Amino acid sequence: MPTATPADVLARRSQLILNGDADGFAALFAPDAVIESSFAGPPGTPLRLAGQEAIREYSRRVMESPLRLEDFEVAKLYQTEDPEVVITEMRATGTVTTTGRSFTTTSVQIIRIRDGHIVHSRDFADPRILEDVTGKPPRES
Repeated sequence: MPTATPADVLARRSQLILNGDADGFAALFAPDAVIESSFAGPPGTPLRLAGQEAIREYSRRVMESPLRLEDFEVAKLYQTEDPEVVITEMRATGTVTTTGRSFTTTSVQIIRIRDGHIVHSRDFADPRILEDVTGKPPRES
């Protein structure tokens, strides 16, 4: 059976996020996967998640939060010289259910995908977008 392409894995990731499926989302990651955020976000947002279970636990908290994503898409996908590494431009739109405020955010992500599983993801997103809609300042790094 052929391994899923990076585009397949990222499309599945978007679908799982929009469906609020934290378990399915976590299953896209290798057991020892790492997610890193390059900038401090709202309080409680870790800069680094290590391991599938940490990713699952944090994803459940985010998916239970007042942030409701209505769209999460790969706006651009760039293949690098390393066949495992892609660079994505992501776009997300949503609403904060407690305030009714809508938001659109973009980020650049560098993702390593091996054998159909994400093994490392580094996200370069501007946390000020969520600060603006939630009213929570970013935590100190």
